[in-house]
Amino acid sequence: MIFSSLIFLSVFFPIVFVCYYISKKSLRNYILLLASLIFYAWGEPKYLAIMLLVILLNYLFALFLENTKRNLILYISIFVNLGILFYFKYYNFVIENLNKTEFFSFSMIKVTMPIGISFFIFQGLSYVLDVYKGEVKAQKDIYKLTLYISFFPQLIAGPIVKYHDIQKEIDYREEKFENIYNGFLRFTFGLGKKVILANTLGKIVDEIFLLDFNFIDYKIAWLAAISYSLQLYFDFSGYSDMAIGLGKIFGFHFLENFNYPYLSKSITEFWRRWHISLGSWFREYLYIPLGGNKVSLLRNCFNLLIVFLATGIWHGANWTFIIWGLWHGIFILIEKAIKIEKYIKKYQIIFRHLYTIIIFVVGWVLFRAENISDAINFIKIMFGFSNNNNIAYGILYFLNLKNIFIIIISILSAYGLFKINYRKDRNYINTLSLNLLSLLVLTFSLILILGDTYNPFIYFRF
Repeated sequence: MIFSSLIFLSVFFPIVFVCYYISKKSLRNYILLLASLIFYAWGEPKYLAIMLLVILLNYLFALFLENTKRNLILYISIFVNLGILFYFKYYNFVIENLNKTEFFSFSMIKVTMPIGISFFIFQGLSYVLDVYKGEVKAQKDIYKLTLYISFFPQLIAGPIVKYHDIQKEIDYREEKFENIYNGFLRFTFGLGKKVILANTLGKIVDEIFLLDFNFIDYKIAWLAAISYSLQLYFDFSGYSDMAIGLGKIFGFHFLENFNYPYLSKSITEFWRRWHISLGSWFREYLYIPLGGNKVSLLRNCFNLLIVFLATGIWHGANWTFIIWGLWHGIFILIEKAIKIEKYIKKYQIIFRHLYTIIIFVVGWVLFRAENISDAINFIKIMFGFSNNNNIAYGILYFLNLKNIFIIIISILSAYGLFKINYRKDRNYINTLSLNLLSLLVLTFSLILILGDTYNPFIYFRF
């Protein structure tokens, strides 16, 4: 079940919302817990057991760590969590690559990756690490811990919520009308990002990437690369907006996950604005424990490369993701070496912004391609190193009026020209305009959901 599905919008969410607010406050956590388990079990019931096992193990690990503080228990907890993630997400990838050598001949296994496993493993692991560091006390009530890890708004696509950020709200939270109202607004505009923008862009991208690359030119390649960059942003940030909105509706405050990353003037800045919860997780639980920047320059560069290698691996079991992570890591190191952020001058801003766009757009080609060979061939076409004479379609074949309109709106939105004010200091005219716009977005989104079966969600595979 995804937020942009008809079953969620017309059945699941209305029932949960009504049951939640007509119940006593003492029962509301249990209602959310039950709803979260049903939400996760909807698509693949058999993998609910995996998530519950992860929760139980981390519950026990935290209790042991609070009482003993032994490093051995911490190492076991890390090994078990990452071992479960490795088995479901990376085992066949590793075996396949080992078998390509002449020294190994392992059997492959048939395994389906549980939805959202990277997210709930990281949340469980961060909880255990926080208990070990003494930042939080171990949660004695397993139902509350289960709610934290399985809470349906952020379960399958984040943002990755750290336990210390919402532990107080699990026990006590203010469920004010203002939060519910802003939550609905945030959810509606997130839904519009996903259904109106990302889905339309996704059709362009899929249609081009399904073509034989020998029959496209640089114009079509750039159209696909830019469209995919926009699709990915609105797909994921839209889902994050919906998650943050749902959290507000039930009294939780999740941290922001995106801050207009395509405005960035360096790759370093880009990673401060893109998937903020993942970047924060790796910084707190990997980069700093490795020594962060409080080490020699060479060691600091090594630490950064490890973080971006891990970022790539986290996204998927494919060499394209690994190279994508290292691609960003290398440019982070280059920017660090030339101290790019210390020499900002007005005339350099446009150049630096264009450089950043080229780097992340090329990176997204790696992210989208099925394999490294396809990615290289596509990038060669983009930069004119592969001139194809037999072009099957001109660029206008993919650019009807609707697609042109959506691309323009997407670019303007990515640059913050339609930034929504969710604060309470709006005047009457702004509030009325915002309400009418949200109603229009919701109506149009529902029309598209009802009339179109194309409703993919990119981050399901992570």
